[in-house]
Amino acid sequence: MNHPDMKNTTDIHLRPAEKEDAGVIWEILRDAIFRRRNEGSEQWQNGYPNPEVIRQDIDHRYGYVAIDPAGHILGYLSLSFDGEPAYEIEGVNWISDRPYGVVHRLAVSRNHPGKGIGTGMMLAVEQICIDHQIYSIKIDTNFDNLSMLRILEKLNFQYCGEVWINGASRKAFEKRLDKGKRV
Repeated sequence: MNHPDMKNTTDIHLRPAEKEDAGVIWEILRDAIFRRRNEGSEQWQNGYPNPEVIRQDIDHRYGYVAIDPAGHILGYLSLSFDGEPAYEIEGVNWISDRPYGVVHRLAVSRNHPGKGIGTGMMLAVEQICIDHQIYSIKIDTNFDNLSMLRILEKLNFQYCGEVWINGASRKAFEKRLDKGKRV
């Protein structure tokens, strides 16, 4: 997928994660947990995410791996169309109601940081949502997750307020998708 906002134009595709991918996915998430800790963040420092969460993502068909044209796994994310209970609170100014796609646990392999992979993954999420006739994406991230905040800003997500996930406040964002848009 080529996009002018990506630093290196790389073809990135998302495919559903399979049970055989769980080890690589856990390695990517474990490295991301370690990076967040080294950055001084509290995000993902309480035992979440973990291999059981990955298994549940795969079983529910929420898990997606980002792959390059050769099939190498570059990153991981969870995409669900089932809503997010934490998003149903008062005080968040969402742009729209359901239906929407919700993204969690986006992480890029430590071998590919800063190459536009996360941006490419989110662009691929937009296409998956459009293909499912879902025209809104909601996402939350920690207040100090600067790389994710940059991606959301670059892709024109709108800040909607704060939600509580796993006992911590998170910044919540939404993006409405054009029904005719193809990325």
